[in-house]
Amino acid sequence: MNGIEAAALDPPRAHGAPLCPGRLRTEPEDFLVEELLGFEAAGTGQHVLLKVRKRNANTQWIAGELARTCGCRPGEVGYAGLKDRHAVATQWFTVPQSRLSPEDWVGISTGEYQVLEAHRHSRKLPRGALAGNRFVIRVRGTVADDLSLSSRLADIERRGVPNYFGPQRFGRGGANLKRLSADLRSLKPLERGFILSAARSLVFNAVLAERVADGSWVSLEPGDLANLDGRGSHFRVDAVDEALEARRAELDIHPTGPLWGRGSPPSSGRVLELEQRVAAGLSTACEMTVVAGMEQERRSLRLAVRDLRWQREGGQSSPEAGRQLQDAEQGPREAQRDSQQAERAAILLEFRLTRGAYATTVLREIFALEADYDESST
Repeated sequence: MNGIEAAALDPPRAHGAPLCPGRLRTEPEDFLVEELLGFEAAGTGQHVLLKVRKRNANTQWIAGELARTCGCRPGEVGYAGLKDRHAVATQWFTVPQSRLSPEDWVGISTGEYQVLEAHRHSRKLPRGALAGNRFVIRVRGTVADDLSLSSRLADIERRGVPNYFGPQRFGRGGANLKRLSADLRSLKPLERGFILSAARSLVFNAVLAERVADGSWVSLEPGDLANLDGRGSHFRVDAVDEALEARRAELDIHPTGPLWGRGSPPSSGRVLELEQRVAAGLSTACEMTVVAGMEQERRSLRLAVRDLRWQREGGQSSPEAGRQLQDAEQGPREAQRDSQQAERAAILLEFRLTRGAYATTVLREIFALEADYDESST
């Protein structure tokens, strides 16, 4: 593994060292995610739009169960994105109109899912058809003091976080990356998609890691392509004037990095030189996207964290908590008591992200987390 690849898989943090360790997903209810569609059901049409709450189940399995209930093929079930298995997720599906009316769908429930709403709709729900996701996440075993935590979260809300792809993109132990030299024609469609996504994500993360390291991930410079927050569109930056700088400071626009494909990135100047240099160090990944016929696309380097709130649950909440656990002069009984108290302590975070973003990219700027591979981004 070369240095560029290592930086992409374990990229630098932008807000400093983690405040303390933290643990995710002790229970599915510790990780709540709700899809935000950004549009209303049509009210008429040949499909039914379903709002489903699932627990400890993956999206494809739920789609199969809905297909069985509907009497349709699994491929006819639409959903906007994959959601976490070890979590409680509320997401939207579409099924073809069938013998079941929308009223019949509401209340269908098993141990893994429940249909909360059903509406007639005009078309199958396509992938990526989301405005974003709202998260409520419980991080256990924390010992950060209130002042440090409040300061870190305020900085995150003001500046955003690097929009890295999460480690789950690369598979457990980087398994998807070990197949970058595979013959695409020999792969099943699902495998092919995973490996191509890993290749693109590797290059993007490596470019972003360089810009975090030099501090330019939050700034615009000539040669950048700027992205409108929460949208796929972008525009070239020839010069940075006061109006652009104001929009950047307000998290309305962001610099972007490459999702690799055929040809050269549309950036220019220093930005293009950086992107081409990083790509040269990851030539196998880049070549795979070219062979697959993928086009050059862009992704925001910065992720805005909206509606960010936090509260503490259980355990100690005073600034002394972390110092007490590190005090080598404590007696055995006191040390055991404080350790147990810290184990019970939890911090509850709420925030909203645009589609395609990973909640763990926010959390890693606060806590040192155990590896987490289940989270999906869309």
